[in-house]
Amino acid sequence: MGESKTREEICRVGKSLFDRGYVHASAGNISVRLDDGFLITPTDACLGFLDPAALAKLDLDGKHISGDRPSKTIVLHQRIYRAARRFDSQSSCVIHTHSTACVALSLRGEMSAGAQELLPALTPYFVMKVGRVPIIPYRRPGASEAAVLVESAINHYGDQGTPIRAVMLERLGPNVWHDSPAAAMATLEELEETAKLWLQCQQMVSPPQPLAAPQLGELREIFGARW
Repeated sequence: MGESKTREEICRVGKSLFDRGYVHASAGNISVRLDDGFLITPTDACLGFLDPAALAKLDLDGKHISGDRPSKTIVLHQRIYRAARRFDSQSSCVIHTHSTACVALSLRGEMSAGAQELLPALTPYFVMKVGRVPIIPYRRPGASEAAVLVESAINHYGDQGTPIRAVMLERLGPNVWHDSPAAAMATLEELEETAKLWLQCQQMVSPPQPLAAPQLGELREIFGARW
């Protein structure tokens, strides 16, 4: 996909996410790694009303070349690409949102008690399409420390043989990545819908148990799930 089409695709995905309530106001951002640099949504831009020509372009060193001022999260996105492409060489899009259900889960008491991951292996499609989602302890928006922690988590899981496609920034929202904006959006959708489901399950007298080891093994063997 050429740069012009990529700009249009970023705007299409941003509008889709906004129209369906996965993002709101000026929250969230989308980036794509190109052969010669990066495209990223501008700072404080509403993803529902993006202009392809206004998307910020940066070179491979992160220098702003053209377009509006880039989102402050570009440093985090660069770290994600650097780490994720060790395990998935085609990783080319990062989406960050403040998705309500994911953020709500990160505010629960067990998060502050040291929970390591946002969700259990609740459904087969969550396991196959998203995988493990480590929680990154709270740092202020744009903090360089968060980028370091995210990169470390990606490398840790990948080196253990379970590469990840998402992390959860505590109190802020998920970052997901894949090989295209459409694929990254699908990962985000599966993550947020599973978070909604898990919140609903908490109202049950007996919440469901995660998938058992044999069931997870079957998903790994047949579908290549990374869990």
